[in-house]
Amino acid sequence: MSTSTIERNAETSVPVLDILSARWSPRAFEAETPIDEDKLASALEAARWSPSASNTQPWRFIVARRGTELHAKIDAALMGFNREWAGRAAVLIAAFAEQTDADGNPRPWAQYDLGQAVAHLSVQAHSDGLFVHQMGGVERDRLAELPGVEDRFAPISVIALGELGDPSALSEKLQQREVAPRTRRSLAETVIASA
Repeated sequence: MSTSTIERNAETSVPVLDILSARWSPRAFEAETPIDEDKLASALEAARWSPSASNTQPWRFIVARRGTELHAKIDAALMGFNREWAGRAAVLIAAFAEQTDADGNPRPWAQYDLGQAVAHLSVQAHSDGLFVHQMGGVERDRLAELPGVEDRFAPISVIALGELGDPSALSEKLQQREVAPRTRRSLAETVIASA
């Protein structure tokens, strides 16, 4: 079974940018090839230039390449079936939101802004031929213990990033999820009011 023979483009109800309709979140990552450092840098640069409230840029990332102790620590913090596949990704990125500024003032929009940064990272990576899968199933207290993490930075998620792999390396259950049709609720259900 190969994802290259499976149509993964979203069937949108109205036209969107091709890169957006083509972007998807695989679980099958190529487990041997190192990350292309230029493409990784571009993805992180896209995140850096995403919008944020008052330009506070309340996101931080810990970037861990496969084969390093840091990658193993992030992989060990994953929960559930994420542990079955995510460690194959060339890079695991722990994502943090700055919940308060240096003076202790709250930043209630930090998680929203982090989400925008990760979305920019995801689209840039896909544009460059890499794939991203975001995970919320993670032991956040273990991520908070990673080097360089200050108390004001709340661990939110982990991002697997790398080249697309062979789905046959996954368990049967995950293979089925890998090739299942992409679905979303309708636009009418998403927009609850419009005037």
